Amino acid sequence: MERNNKEFLFQNLKILDGVGVKISKYLKKKNIEQIVDLLWNFPYSNTDRSNLVKINELEIGKICTIKIIPEKYNFPRIRNLPKKVIARDETGVIDLIFFNSYETYIKKILPINKTVIISGKINYYKKRYQIVNPAYITEEKNLDYVRQDIPKYSLTEGINEKIYRKIISQVLERLPSFDEWLDKEILEQNNFDGWKNSLTFIHKNTKEKLDLNSNQYKRLVFDEILANSINLLLNKKKFKIKKKPKLFSLNLQNILLSKLKFELTADQKNVINEINSDLKSPFKMFRLLQGDVGSGKTIVAILAALNVVEAGYQAAFMAPTEILARQHFNLFKSLSKEMSIKSELITGKTPIAVKKDIYKKIANGEINLIFGTHALFQSKTIFKKLGLAVIDEQHKFGVKQRREFSNKGGANCDIVLMSATPIPRTMMMSMYGDLDVSRIISKPSNRKNILTLGKVSSKIKEIYQLIQKKINTNEQVFWVCPLIEESKKIDHQSVKVRFDHLNKIFKNEVGIIHGAMSPEDKNTVLLNFLTKKIKVLVSTTVIEVGIDFPDATLIIIEDAHKFGLAQLHQLRGRVGRGDKESICILLFKNDLSENAKKRISILKESNDGFYIAEKDLHLRGYGDLIGFKQSGEKIFKLADPNIHENLFKQNEQYIKLLEKKRDDLDKFNDLLKIFKKSEVLK
Repeated sequence: MERNNKEFLFQNLKILDGVGVKISKYLKKKNIEQIVDLLWNFPYSNTDRSNLVKINELEIGKICTIKIIPEKYNFPRIRNLPKKVIARDETGVIDLIFFNSYETYIKKILPINKTVIISGKINYYKKRYQIVNPAYITEEKNLDYVRQDIPKYSLTEGINEKIYRKIISQVLERLPSFDEWLDKEILEQNNFDGWKNSLTFIHKNTKEKLDLNSNQYKRLVFDEILANSINLLLNKKKFKIKKKPKLFSLNLQNILLSKLKFELTADQKNVINEINSDLKSPFKMFRLLQGDVGSGKTIVAILAALNVVEAGYQAAFMAPTEILARQHFNLFKSLSKEMSIKSELITGKTPIAVKKDIYKKIANGEINLIFGTHALFQSKTIFKKLGLAVIDEQHKFGVKQRREFSNKGGANCDIVLMSATPIPRTMMMSMYGDLDVSRIISKPSNRKNILTLGKVSSKIKEIYQLIQKKINTNEQVFWVCPLIEESKKIDHQSVKVRFDHLNKIFKNEVGIIHGAMSPEDKNTVLLNFLTKKIKVLVSTTVIEVGIDFPDATLIIIEDAHKFGLAQLHQLRGRVGRGDKESICILLFKNDLSENAKKRISILKESNDGFYIAEKDLHLRGYGDLIGFKQSGEKIFKLADPNIHENLFKQNEQYIKLLEKKRDDLDKFNDLLKIFKKSEVLK
């Protein structure tokens, strides 16, 4: 095969020597299906076989290389029993044990009275050293072949070190060259080598541990980050759709602003200006509005909707649950009493006859602003002139659902996605590089910081007293139990125990909600809590982040050490939605780990979700962040924002430069294909 054949990397593994159906099956368990996948399974350390020792110098548990002379075969007549070869040197005796090997094969590689070199892990059994299934056996003349540092890979069952080395060696020998896709300035700034040389260097690693800060590894990390960013940029360009600019004079916006009892924060003002600019532009808006819990995203989205209505279009708000959709609807109704804006709410619970009437009014344009759940993107919902689609808690909807909703308005429908999950700055480009992103960091002045306290479980009676005080003053309480993701049943049981206990103390004041309940039952409980029919709500983490319970002023998070920082912050944000002082109590056992102590300490010192997200990234790693768990996958195999923060920042600047220069991105096609980010090119 031609040595520089790029297509070689994207072929099936079976074209390699030694890779048949069986080996392919084993490799598939490690998500290795194409030859290119082998490249990213890096050696994590090395096996040192360089030191030739005598039998009396052997160390149990270590890999050693010895020169021995076989002197006797011990082959049992009973099938499936291990076969033994007794060997010696001038200092002692060693047993070589073979499982599942043929006698003829053993005699061939270990002839009696002939010196051989053998290498393997040393065991000790019945007062004698032994090696089970030696990794290397060769003639004395091939000593240098065995005596080397050998890269050690993470292998799956059924593939040994020798087989895998043979496979990866073939790939490295036939590794094609590519035209350099990185600019000269980046290569020189970071002292980067070429792609091919970097890969070869890492796969021939002879160090005890893979160096994640080596220039060779960092070169490939930058490539991976860049491939992801280029893919998002191409998607951004692909969806840069021309539209009619929306013309409005801000009359409705100003009317609503005059009715507010508070002034917008600087962040809110900046974001509404950004959105208004997008509405007036000749290109369709795809914007993510990211804000911390209680930062005031909804009011910004409502202001944008009013401007769209003023421009002669309809606007729609889609939320993942009925109660959240209803909350947005009620907020708008309370602020728009004197406006001639026709608004409506449609959910799964809306009676069929009412739904039909609403559908009719949406279709003929009688309704200007519609709030709802999944019902909004169903085929029955036909808009006359949809100009803005706002999707709250956007991670709760699939890409397809978001796209279907957007398409209802065609090219002229602008899109705003809202999220209350703060993402560290380092990761913004990697997750949302195909969107324009607005951030609301500061909170409205009427929002009070939540007092956060740590309490050991032995002080639980003090907490009960505090709950009683809250009930007496007509305030409400959340009690959150850990979510056990693997089992809804276990989750149900743990919450039920806490509910039963609290219900005995605060009779008829306690409700329960958990993942095993139906959506209808959940909604009923939440409405009962919202209308204050119950004062204490025992739950897992299933309560919606964005729902306002203005009289909820106390939250107890049980076994707080089992949650990540970002999740604790989001749970804490369930209180403090009104103008009353609120408290969050982190309940934990005495024997906390150092990491758990750090998390609790950070939470006590700050109410800033973006700061906490950064800290969470450093403590837990990006794969455990809420945003990534919600997306269901880790974006990177090689890159780690904690270790390679500077490379992420460089990449962000480089992408901005490419956007500004309007560079031809075709030179990155090979890069995209190598990292399997080329779906946009199809």
